[in-house]
Amino acid sequence: MRSQDAYAALRIEDFRHFQLSRFLLTMSIQMAETVISWRVYEITGSKMALGWIGLSEAIPFILTSLVGGYVADKFNRFHIARATIVGFILTFGSLGWLMSGNNPIVSAYGVAPVYLLIGVGGIVRGFMAPAFQSIFPQIVPRALYANAATWASNTWQTAAVAGPALGGIIYGHTGAATAFTVSVGCMLCSFFVFLLVTEKPQTHAVKQESFLASFTSGLKFVFSQRAMLGAITLDLFAVLFGGAVALLPVFAKDILHVGPKGLGFLRAAPFLGSVMMGVVLAYFPPTAHAGRNLMWAVIGFGLATIGFALSKNYYLSLFMLFLTGAFDNVSVVIRQTILQTFTPDTMRGRVSAVNQIFIASSNEIGAFESSLAATLMGTVPSVVFGGCMTLLVVAVIYHAIPQLRALRL
Repeated sequence: MRSQDAYAALRIEDFRHFQLSRFLLTMSIQMAETVISWRVYEITGSKMALGWIGLSEAIPFILTSLVGGYVADKFNRFHIARATIVGFILTFGSLGWLMSGNNPIVSAYGVAPVYLLIGVGGIVRGFMAPAFQSIFPQIVPRALYANAATWASNTWQTAAVAGPALGGIIYGHTGAATAFTVSVGCMLCSFFVFLLVTEKPQTHAVKQESFLASFTSGLKFVFSQRAMLGAITLDLFAVLFGGAVALLPVFAKDILHVGPKGLGFLRAAPFLGSVMMGVVLAYFPPTAHAGRNLMWAVIGFGLATIGFALSKNYYLSLFMLFLTGAFDNVSVVIRQTILQTFTPDTMRGRVSAVNQIFIASSNEIGAFESSLAATLMGTVPSVVFGGCMTLLVVAVIYHAIPQLRALRL
């Protein structure tokens, strides 16, 4: 069914400012992460070193998200969001100094200090993610959640297209120092744009509830919602096994031979697919048969991942990555709509934290899994294995959680 107004959420001024701030922040982080992954592989020549990038962020993020969700429900989410942007500015500014030129600390200690700073970024993200996700429904009417989720996904994906491409191009032409300078500059702009978002009142959680009881109630809520649990679980394992992003420096350098600029476009390709799919979804929302569409999207993601692994042609590889992003955006929009629709305002921070632990951290843990599998099995077989596991997960969830496959929004 076609949406009556595909641009309804974008007509809300605070939503536009919020998304512009997210766009600048996401683009800057993606730029920096592209440079970091290339520099780490360049310095170490190790596939496992790429996996440790993801794990060094995932562990602090998982541990901090529990507190971050609790804090987002207890205190002003807008203040928390602003503080985390400043935290990213300081963290990535330090990473830029560390990874530019022949830094004596890197010369003496290798990439261990890089992992430490990435861990600090994981802590910051643990507070940022629940706050940002909880602000979203405060500035958008309930009737526009699906439309807003589509444009929010488009915003993130567009930034994730521009970030890696710009990062690879700037690094390839001028070096790491300039790339990090541009990245931190975008973060500063993100902070000032966020100040334009009008603070909205929020319904706070019960003050007397302990942290443990508060978090437990959020976890129980997620597990009580079978369709929500199924959507989160499906995305968790699809990203955990099916993601090949962590190994893109290996494909760019050793298989496709396209260098750092080619790596930037490889990283950008999935997000370009997501953006283009997002425009389609704005006109034709996937929520009428949400469960069925989610499962087909994850199947497409798994098949495209296998196609990328087997490709030896740069342009075919770009196309396969493009398809992974297009299919992934369908699942993102459906999952976010489920979360925003079924979660009460008093629990948004905690439910978002649970979602982030299951989904967002699976990108980093998946990066470690991919690097370990590539070390043990070889690069191409490991990605094929991940795509096959994604298809297996769909079959299991289809039979185990019938509430998801029957879900309509």
